[in-house]
Amino acid sequence: MNALPPGYEVSTDPERLDHALIHRWLSQDAYWALGRSREKQDRAIAGSLNFGLYDSASGAQLGYARVVTDRATFAWLCDVYIAPEARGKGLGTALAAAVGDHLAPDGLRRIMLATRDAHAVYAKVGFAPLAAPEKWMALGEQ
Repeated sequence: MNALPPGYEVSTDPERLDHALIHRWLSQDAYWALGRSREKQDRAIAGSLNFGLYDSASGAQLGYARVVTDRATFAWLCDVYIAPEARGKGLGTALAAAVGDHLAPDGLRRIMLATRDAHAVYAKVGFAPLAAPEKWMALGEQ
């Protein structure tokens, strides 16, 4: 899909994740997670497949994405975040592509996501509006 620009890497190694940084990003700057507690964020990380985006030279974490999946039929891509100082370099698109590439061998039928304002980022890697949204329902916050 879309390769990472030179100087960046994506890892699923949970030991590399900066939990405090991820919590700060999401709970203070992500419209969908404002006010999320650290305990809840840590539980979400523990129960998910996590992707960290890093500066290759310094090792600093610059992005994050989380996937909830059964690794057989379905995945939900969520909590995608790029640090403000790293935006505008195509890293969000590259991170979403890396997630798709990582999940491809699982042969999932569907990877879902929800976004208020980043449709163009995800469209670059093949995401599209639901063909039949009337089939879908949700329980809980909308």
